Amino acid sequence: MSEHDTPWTRDVFEARLREQGQAYHIHHPFNVMLNTGKANREQIQGWVANRFYYQVCIPIKDAAVMANCDDREIRREWIKRILDHDGYELDGQRDEGGIEAWIRLGLAVGLTREELMDMRHVVPGVRFACDAYVNFARQRPWQEAVCASLTELFAPAIHKQRLATWPEHYPWIESDGLQYFRNRVSQARRDVEHGLSITLNHFDTPALQRRALEILKFKLDVLWEMNDAMGRRYGITA
Repeated sequence: MSEHDTPWTRDVFEARLREQGQAYHIHHPFNVMLNTGKANREQIQGWVANRFYYQVCIPIKDAAVMANCDDREIRREWIKRILDHDGYELDGQRDEGGIEAWIRLGLAVGLTREELMDMRHVVPGVRFACDAYVNFARQRPWQEAVCASLTELFAPAIHKQRLATWPEHYPWIESDGLQYFRNRVSQARRDVEHGLSITLNHFDTPALQRRALEILKFKLDVLWEMNDAMGRRYGITA
């Protein structure tokens, strides 16, 4: 019996998923430039404006996951992701959500709410990559869309890196503008536990486990292409 006939154990499968972090966009030259203090104001503003399109797409993607999911317990947990990004006002409790927090980041780097909302700065490559991700979630089984979300395995590190380096390198950005990153350090950890559990349970054959790695690579490519597109538009300072 070959290794292709035997599924990996949960521990090995999880390790294989985590290994894909070597291709996470934390290593992309555009992101490295941002986090090592080499970016100028236009490059930072361009990154914030283009990533806003991704932020807006996330709850749409999550709504697609829920629309395709026939498991009530999964939907009850997954809806937290939409509330995290879109915000909510329920029973006297109010949270403006991650999209509004990102707008505050935009204001902190010198953009206006209007130019963020009308997407005037979004470059075609970023739009194409984000739309491809949303379409994937709409068209594929919900378990595959959950697997694609597992780039969150690597997200806390990139948020912590920004929180550690941006105040030093870009003191002109008000601290309140970085609240999105603070929020996502804990939210991403919670989301990872849920998404990883679903993936480890569902992708339980050799073929499905290989498919899971392909899906995660697709999502990593989406994030990498976004940085490629921004690098082409705004340049990368060595």
